[in-house]
Parts: sequence; C-alpha cells; structure tokens
Amino acid sequence: MKHKCKITVLKRECYKDLQEKYLANPRSGPCEFFKEGQEFIVENEDFFRLMHGKFCAEAWDCISRYVYAALQGGSIMSGWSKDENVMIACCNDGTRPVVFKLERIDE
Repeated sequence: MKHKCKITVLKRECYKDLQEKYLANPRSGPCEFFKEGQEFIVENEDFFRLMHGKFCAEAWDCISRYVYAALQGGSIMSGWSKDENVMIACCNDGTRPVVFKLERIDE
C-alpha cells in the first residue's frame, strides 16, 4: 500500500502583544508564507526534497517527523485524536504560529 500525507493550513495566529514587546519589527503581523485553507500533498520524493521550496523550512522542521510517519503508513496520533491518521500540529514561531492538519492518505 502506498501512503501520502495531506497538509492543510488551518489557522495563522498572531500575538501582537508579544511582537510589540520582543520583535525588531513590532508590526510583523501573521505569517506571510501560508494562507488559511492552503493544501499540500506530500509523497516520498517531495519529503526528501523539502517540498521543493514550497514550504517554510522552520515549519517543515516542526512537522516533518509526523509527515514521515504518515508516509511510512504509521499511525500519526493513535489514542490522542479522534482519527489516528489525523494530527493537528503547528510551527514554533512564538509570535505568529501557523496551525496545520496532517492527514495520512492510504492508496
């Protein structure tokens, strides 16, 4: 069986109070790389090429281990989420995190 992973951008958060206090540009706003509703389908060759530049490197670093597990047919969140093949994850930008839904697709 072949597996893919679908990544959907659920939310782009923005903590203006933290940006004002800590960032060099206090008006950075929400992440400009992603848009809510954006979808990506990841296959093995995409994974090893870091999505060919279509994905933020920092966000990829945060979620890639779960994407890899899905591509190998693993259960992403067994016992934690309602569907063990679905996971909610986010990047580690503390002032403007992006929330993703990861889904294992079985073919």
